[in-house]
Amino acid sequence: MSTLFLAIGLVLVVEGLAYALAPSFIRRMAEELPKLGDEQLRIFGVAALAIGVGLVYLARLF
Repeated sequence: MSTLFLAIGLVLVVEGLAYALAPSFIRRMAEELPKLGDEQLRIFGVAALAIGVGLVYLARLF
């Protein structure tokens, strides 16, 4: 259970950093998001998922 809370906490830290350090970039990205097709969003989602799983695996390995 503590690992789950750690993971959620780290996601919130990264999200918070993005909003704190680059708010205009986040706003532009949000404006461009509806212009992307479903297939592109799926590809980005699967890529983010794969990178996330890889990072979790590496973190648990070390």
